Amino acid sequence: MKEIVVANDLSAAKEPEQSILAEVRSQGYCENCTFAVKLALEEAITNAYRHGNKGDPNKKICIRYEVTPDRIEIEIHDEGEGFCPDEVPDPTLPENIDRPHGRGIMLMRAYLDVVEFGPAGKSVRLVMNRK
Repeated sequence: MKEIVVANDLSAAKEPEQSILAEVRSQGYCENCTFAVKLALEEAITNAYRHGNKGDPNKKICIRYEVTPDRIEIEIHDEGEGFCPDEVPDPTLPENIDRPHGRGIMLMRAYLDVVEFGPAGKSVRLVMNRK
């Protein structure tokens, strides 16, 4: 897998995003697949920046990825304290509908084949298989 480590800065994270999306396109994935990967990647990086590293500019975000003709796999690691995905409120419940947060994990799961969180809650693994 390729690895890119960036400062905990959303603008700095655009470079690996563009690299990954360029590889996705070069492998011939369709526009819908490219959109899904872009959306999931942005959500995961935003979560690492905001919730994991809590905006701390001294922390880093590590992005590992591999794009093949059959599969796209991306891992995003932060340096935060971790979280338990089971404790994230369900954004589809009536009491959470008006909350401005909590939809990133739901979107990643809707668009990708695999969304797995590391045991310490400091990483997420995203996989899309070519259909």
